[in-house]
Amino acid sequence: MTIAGARPNFMKVASISEAVKSHNNSGVDPYIEHILVHTGQHYDEKMSQCFFKELGIPVPDINLEVGSGSHALQTAEIMKRFEPVLLDEQPDVLIVVGDVNSTVACTLVASKIIYPHTGAGNGRVRPVIVHVEAGLRSFDRDMPEEINRILTDALSDILFLTEEDAVKNLRSEGVASEKMVMVGNVMIDTLLRHLSMAKKSDVRNRFKIPSSYSLVTMHRPSNVDTRDALTPLIECLVEISKSIPLVFPVHPRTRNALEHFELLAALEQNSKIQLLDPLPYLDFLNLIASATMVLTDSGGIQEETTALQVPCITMRENTERPVTVALGTNYLTGTDPAKILSTARKILAGQGKKGEIPPYWDGKAGERIVKALIERLVAS
Repeated sequence: MTIAGARPNFMKVASISEAVKSHNNSGVDPYIEHILVHTGQHYDEKMSQCFFKELGIPVPDINLEVGSGSHALQTAEIMKRFEPVLLDEQPDVLIVVGDVNSTVACTLVASKIIYPHTGAGNGRVRPVIVHVEAGLRSFDRDMPEEINRILTDALSDILFLTEEDAVKNLRSEGVASEKMVMVGNVMIDTLLRHLSMAKKSDVRNRFKIPSSYSLVTMHRPSNVDTRDALTPLIECLVEISKSIPLVFPVHPRTRNALEHFELLAALEQNSKIQLLDPLPYLDFLNLIASATMVLTDSGGIQEETTALQVPCITMRENTERPVTVALGTNYLTGTDPAKILSTARKILAGQGKKGEIPPYWDGKAGERIVKALIERLVAS
C-alpha cells in the first residue's frame, strides 16, 4: 500500500507505481498487489487530480477525502480515516513518501496497529513501514515538514535514501545502517520519464511567455504569512523583473496573502511580472526546463532544477537538500533581498554554476525500491 497526500507526493508515487507495474509485467515472481490510497490532503483539481491523469498514476483505490485544516486537525483526521482502511486491507508493506502531514499520520497509525488474526497469514501484526526520501534534514524544527521527517524516519522499518547527506543525518540520530538503502530520487525518475512530453507543451505560447524569463514559486508560511516577510521579497522580485521578465504561478496560500496585505494589485499591474494560476505538472516542468533562472522556496524544485541544470535561487535560510547546493545548480541565499538580488545578477550575467547531477539520480530509483523490497521481504 502506497500513500499519496499532497502535490509533492504525486511525482514520487508515479515512479513507484510505474516500477511495480513494470515488475508485474515482467512475469517474474512475486506478483505485487499494489493498493494506492489518496488521503485528499490536496483536493483541488489543479493541485491534485490532474497530476494523476498526466503522470499515468492509477486511479486511487481509496480516497480518504480529508481536505484542509490546521496541522493538528488534518493529521488527526487522516489518522482517524486511515486506521479502518489499514485494518481492512492489512497490507504487508506500507510505503510513505516525502514529508507532508499524510506521511507522518499514516506512519503513526501503522506503527501502532495490530492486525486481526484473520489477516493474510504472514504472521505480521502490522505492515513493514517504508519511508521513501528518508533522512533529509533542514535542522529547522519551526518547519512542520522537519517534524514530519524526524518522526517518520524514527518509526519506519526501511529507509530509502536519495543522497549521502541522508546517511550522515540518520547515523547521527542513531539509526542502524541496515535500515538504510540508497536508491536515488524517485521524483527525478518521473521528471526524466516525462521530460520529452513536457517539452511539447504549448504552455509558453498559450500564456505568451517571452523566450527569456525567470520562473518564481513561493508558498512557505515563513515567507508569505506575514507582511514583514512577504513585502521585502515582493519588492525584490519587482527589482529583478527590471532585468528579466518573471513568470509566477501563484500558490493559493500566496495569493490569499498577497490580497490580504494589499500587494496583489501592484504585481498585476507590472508588465514584467506575469501571474498565473497553479499549473499542471507537464506545463510547469516545461517552464522550469526553459527558464533562465528559477527563484523558489520549494524543496522539490531545488531537485528538479539541479536535474535539469537550471540555476536556482532558494529563498530560505536552510535546505533539507544540501546536495543541490554542494553539487547542483542551487544557491541558498536566505531571504535577504540584497543577497537574492546579487545572486540573480550574477546568474543573469552568465556567471551561474552549471552543477552536476548527484549520484543515483538516473531515473531508476523506483526500480531499485521494488528490487530491494523483494530481496528484503519475500524471503523473510
